[in-house]
Amino acid sequence: MFYNYVLENNICSTVDMKMQNQSSVVEFILLGFSNFPELQERLFGAFLVVYLVTLLGNAIIIVVISLEQSLHVPLYLFLQNLSVVDMGISAVIMPVILVILSTEKMRISILGCLVQMYLILTLGVTECFLLGAMAFDRFAAICHPLSYPMIMNKMVFMKLVTFSWVSGITVATVQTTWVFSFPFCGPNEINHISCETPAVLELACADTFLFEIYAFTGTILTIIVPFSLILLSYVRILFAILKMPSTTGRQKAFSTCASHLTSVTLFYGTASMTYLQPKSGYSPETKKLTSLAYSLLTPLLNPLIYSLRNSEMKRALMKIWQRKLDLHIF
Repeated sequence: MFYNYVLENNICSTVDMKMQNQSSVVEFILLGFSNFPELQERLFGAFLVVYLVTLLGNAIIIVVISLEQSLHVPLYLFLQNLSVVDMGISAVIMPVILVILSTEKMRISILGCLVQMYLILTLGVTECFLLGAMAFDRFAAICHPLSYPMIMNKMVFMKLVTFSWVSGITVATVQTTWVFSFPFCGPNEINHISCETPAVLELACADTFLFEIYAFTGTILTIIVPFSLILLSYVRILFAILKMPSTTGRQKAFSTCASHLTSVTLFYGTASMTYLQPKSGYSPETKKLTSLAYSLLTPLLNPLIYSLRNSEMKRALMKIWQRKLDLHIF
């Protein structure tokens, strides 16, 4: 009897301790670049400028395409959606990085971490499929110019955009719900710049093997498969361009596709390094840099790539600017 009483007490104590440990983590601490305190001020200034330029550049693209009727075609409407996604990614990640740089560390509630992870996944997966849809649009326009209006009609455009956003929301809902169903018993320090899935998963005190298989498979489907299809599309496009008799036609086709290819390389390259890297394959600092390239570099450069390399965008911007000046004068 005494032995059973002691055993029951020990079991209860153990269960109570486990529950206490699991419930003890009510917030996470994002460490960011706390290992380099001497760089905090310089990085803060640089990242603040990058953040503001990113918001301004993407906002200009969204406004110009909205106001200019001649740009209401699939190519530029896809670009408008891409700018919305890039603004979202920047707005979700950059303010957190700026807070970390100003305070060296940042406390974030479990709910706040969940929301940030959800938005990062939604926007990231949506961008994966949007870039694939843009490649299909260029393939149809260059390889099948006569039947392009039928191939890429308004209904097809709407379906591709809807599929991209719904895919992002679905993947984010499943993955975020699964990650935060794991117990977090401590420690609560995330050695990263944001609540991205790989960094948060390292703190889970449960067997995550099944989730890792799902996450790897999902990453292959959302990153590698669209990227492979994009490469195949551009191989076909390249052959079609080389067959064009007109030098001017070849130059215009190359110019149109060059901006998209640059964006694709930037995005898929950095996203693959972030989500397909092995758990212990890189140092935490390397993981932070690859995540920065994905969340900071791509949203910053996309507006510059599409506006500087695209004559129609520049003409539309000048037209709107001239219209504003005329209204101001009269």
